[in-house]
Amino acid sequence: MNEVERTVPATEEGRSLTVRIWRGAQDGEFVSYAVPWRANQTVLDVVTEIQRRIEPALAYRFSCRVGVCGSCAMTVNGKPRWTCRSHVGHVHEDGVLTLEPLRNLPRIKDLVVDMSGFFDKWQQAGGRFSGTATRHDPPAAVDPYSRKRRLADAAIECINCGVCHAACDVVAWKPDYLGPAALNRAWTLVNDERHAGARDTLKRALADGGCCACHTQGGCMAHCPLGLSPTGSIAGLKRLALLEFFKGGR
Repeated sequence: MNEVERTVPATEEGRSLTVRIWRGAQDGEFVSYAVPWRANQTVLDVVTEIQRRIEPALAYRFSCRVGVCGSCAMTVNGKPRWTCRSHVGHVHEDGVLTLEPLRNLPRIKDLVVDMSGFFDKWQQAGGRFSGTATRHDPPAAVDPYSRKRRLADAAIECINCGVCHAACDVVAWKPDYLGPAALNRAWTLVNDERHAGARDTLKRALADGGCCACHTQGGCMAHCPLGLSPTGSIAGLKRLALLEFFKGGR
């Protein structure tokens, strides 16, 4: 990996923030930019300023800017984060930000990665909901306090931002591992009594590259911006795997 640095001067005087951004695809280099340091600015604010005022060709993703969509996720000083909710004052290192695309995903250009493999694994884990009723049937009477509903609710807020996938060391060295987001989704469906394909989803989650490949290091849980625990979801799937083993289901 090349780390050639070029300095682009700031357009305003005053205290400066040094921002090192990965430019290019798999083969590329870091380029350094100096921008004014402003109070309460987020990392996404800084990237946007660089793109609008200094480097129009800089490629990155964002949408909502308020922590809802997750599309602005990047690697900030070595850690995957939502940049719209990461304030510079909390994440800089001696006035320096180093920004890279999310790890464990192919790089397209600059800070943009190809998410197709990530979503393919979500489908491989049986992540598509299949209802047992039609729109003509009355709504399912689901007890919100039942054990299975509470287990599903604990993991259901995932928005597939890819942060946990980027933080997972197993994903890095085992390409066929489904990853924490896909398995977290499988856990929610296994516990959703409305899901007609629960058995198939469980079978997929227990296959090679599934939950048993997890080393329970907790990186996904530590970095999840929503405070979810894919580690806990995967542990639940492992318990079901053990039950399946004793029942002779594998």
